[in-house]
Amino acid sequence: MNNRLSTASRIITVICALSLIGMLIFPIWRIELSAPQYPEGLELKIYANKLGGDVEVVNGLNHYIGMRTLHENDFFEFTVLPYIIGVFVLFGPVAALVNRRWLFITWVACYLLFALVALVDFYYWEYNYGHNLDPAAPIQVPGMTYQPPLIGFKQLLNFGAWSVPGTGGIIFTGVGLVLVLLTWRELRRKNRSFINVRTKLTTAAIITMVFVSSCSTGPQPIQFGKEACDFCKMTILDQRFGGEVITQKGKVYKFDDIHCITSFLRSDNSEKTKNAGIYLLNYNTPAKFVKSGEGFLLRSSELHSPMGSNTAAFATEADREQSKQQVNGENVLWNNIKQ
Repeated sequence: MNNRLSTASRIITVICALSLIGMLIFPIWRIELSAPQYPEGLELKIYANKLGGDVEVVNGLNHYIGMRTLHENDFFEFTVLPYIIGVFVLFGPVAALVNRRWLFITWVACYLLFALVALVDFYYWEYNYGHNLDPAAPIQVPGMTYQPPLIGFKQLLNFGAWSVPGTGGIIFTGVGLVLVLLTWRELRRKNRSFINVRTKLTTAAIITMVFVSSCSTGPQPIQFGKEACDFCKMTILDQRFGGEVITQKGKVYKFDDIHCITSFLRSDNSEKTKNAGIYLLNYNTPAKFVKSGEGFLLRSSELHSPMGSNTAAFATEADREQSKQQVNGENVLWNNIKQ
C-alpha cells in the first residue's frame, strides 16, 4: 500500500498532465518592447512550435543594430518541443493508471529537469542573439549588447524589454508547483498511514502563499540622478515629488512629478491605466512611498515641484497640516487630480 499513490494524487496527476495541452495552444513566453516611437509597444510571442506577434517589425529593428533576424527554421526547439510536451501529457495518466509512487516521482523528476534545461537553452538563445552582432550594422554602440532579460525588465538603449511567461508558461509553472507539492505529500505518506487535517491546511497555506507572493507587486527604489521620468524624459532628481505606476503585469513606470503621473495615465485609457498600484513619493520622508489612494495631498505654488504640479503627498494628515503651516496651499484629493 505504501508504494501506491493516493486517490487524490492520481486525480490531480491526470488533471495536471492534461493541462499541459495548453502549452501547445498558447504562447509559452512573451517579450514586450516599448519605446517612444512605438507607443502601443511591440510583442514577440514564443509558442511551442512557432513565433508570433510583431516578428517582422522586430526583425526590421534588429537589422539596424546588427542582431540576426528571427526565423522559425533556425530553432530546432520548435521541432522537438511539441513531442516533449506530448510525452509529459501521456506520462501523467500512465503514472496514475499504473499507480506506483516511483513512476510518479520519475515523471516529476523528468519534468523538473526539463524545466531547468529549457531555461538554460532560452538563456543561451538570448545571449547568442544579443551578443553576436553584425560589425557592419548601421547603428553601433561600443560595448553595447542587446540580450533581453531571462525574466523581468531591462533597458536596451531607448527600448524597454519586458520578458515574462505567456499563458502556456504560466500553465507549465503552475503544474510544476503542484507536482512538487504532490511529491512532498506522497513522500510523507510513505512513512505514515494517514495525513491529518493540520498537514492538509499547511499544504493549502503553502499554495496560497506561493500564489500571493507571485502576484504581489510594490514600488521599486528610484535611482535619483540616473533614471529618467517615463513621461517627460527628464532625469529624476528631487526625492520629494513624483512616484511610480505599476501595471498588472508588474512593469514599473517612474516619474519626477505628479503632473507626469496623471498625464501618463490620461495618455492611454486601454493599457497603461490597467495598473496594480500607484505610489507617490512621501514629501516628509524622501525616497519613501505612500499609496496614492491612502496619501494626503497638498498643492501650493511654494512647493516648486519639477514639472509644475506643485503637489506633494504625505503619509498622514498630521504631516500635511504641519507642512501647510509653512506654505500657503490647499488640500486636494487624488481622485480629483488624476481625472
